Amino acid sequence: MMKFISLIYSRGINRLLLTTLLTSLISLVICAPAAYADDTSQHKILILGDSISAAYGIRQQEGWVQLLQNDLEDSVTIINASVSGETTAGGLQRLPPLLKEHNPSIVIIELGGNDGLRGYPILSIRKNLHALITQSANTGAQVLLLGMKIPPNYGKRYTDAFEQNYAQLADKLKVPLVPFILESIAGHRKLMQSDGIHPTADAQALIVQNVLPSLRDMLD
Repeated sequence: MMKFISLIYSRGINRLLLTTLLTSLISLVICAPAAYADDTSQHKILILGDSISAAYGIRQQEGWVQLLQNDLEDSVTIINASVSGETTAGGLQRLPPLLKEHNPSIVIIELGGNDGLRGYPILSIRKNLHALITQSANTGAQVLLLGMKIPPNYGKRYTDAFEQNYAQLADKLKVPLVPFILESIAGHRKLMQSDGIHPTADAQALIVQNVLPSLRDMLD
């Protein structure tokens, strides 16, 4: 830098012009890292779910995950790692490499419905959900838990215990909870597919409305 300055003086460039040139150069050096930091500060959201988040029975671009991405635009990058038929145990096996690969700042967990429909033990479901939350949080990610309800096929006691799993874990682990992802959707014929389990394309925007308030709080 000193040789550069001496060269400029030797060629008769005045002090004022030199000062202007140096100020511009310093500004470029300072601003460049800041711009890079802005690019890397974008939130990366990993969604670990089942068929509800995998857009089962509808086109991918109609699913609530894609609608969420459209709504949040460039402020986030969403990685949808949802698989139809996924259980909490399956999600637990897939989570570690996903966390390592994507290093998300937020993890949304939408699992448990298939466990409940198959009558898996409540304590087993709770243990797996607990592990999913803690493993995600241990990487420094925020966690949003999406609750689910199931039909009373296995009796009221099982159904109530299944639903309470989500609230109890959210309270114990201090993570935000959407109590029921299909709130105002389940039970409405026009919003549910013929199987009575999966929401239609028309219901996807309502799922976004159920999830978005809690997610915005985390993004803010």
